[in-house]
Amino acid sequence: MFTLGIDSGSTTTKGVLFDGEKIVRTGILPTSANPRDSIHKLYQSLYNDEVAYTVSTGYGRELLETADKQITEITCHARGAAFLNPTIRAVVDIGGQDCKAVLLDNGLNVVDFIMNDKCAAGTGRFIEVMMRILEEDIKNIDSFVEGHEPINITSMCTVFAESEIVSLLAKGADKGDIALGIINSICRRTSFFAQKLNLTGDIFFSGGLAQFEIFRSTLESYLKIPVHTSPLSQYAGAIGAAVIGYNKVKRQA
Repeated sequence: MFTLGIDSGSTTTKGVLFDGEKIVRTGILPTSANPRDSIHKLYQSLYNDEVAYTVSTGYGRELLETADKQITEITCHARGAAFLNPTIRAVVDIGGQDCKAVLLDNGLNVVDFIMNDKCAAGTGRFIEVMMRILEEDIKNIDSFVEGHEPINITSMCTVFAESEIVSLLAKGADKGDIALGIINSICRRTSFFAQKLNLTGDIFFSGGLAQFEIFRSTLESYLKIPVHTSPLSQYAGAIGAAVIGYNKVKRQA
């Protein structure tokens, strides 16, 4: 028996098949301009006759009419992060167009959270725009900034930051130094945001940026608390949805 969890995010749509113990299969698609099309394509690619229950989460969770249940991303990210690392007591997620911090108790239940979805600053979309200006693929960011010194980026507004970076480039500033400055700005802003929850235990870092070590280590340096990731960090929401679905089926059995 499998359960299927699908996380329809603002930038990417993620899905996982779960067998009660491990993640059997994953899938990811760009959400694009048609999130309904993306979530249905991913559902069709992952679904099979052994799927007993489907849970959707994320911004577009209501677009999958075949889902047995729709659950908020806060709950699913927390459950998925706790599945990937049971030692954590908080989750910091940097998504495509929002960021959120979730506080967990010793039973790994959500006790508080904060979310910023009003501004693109400090999100995955922000770093993508900035890297495009620097003419560098974000996938290479760890090697791109290695050995560089960060230049202070004073603006976190996407429009003003773009102008600031263009000005720095015109003055001959090193692209790697600029990129590291952008990373520092994002992690500093995220840490100030997350610390409103009075974090004390270990933190799980989820979202697309969690796959890059420079983001994990820089965020950890600002939070001054151990920050953990996983190769499946980007799938935390979908994993949580699948785990919740599996537990629900077990209780009904």
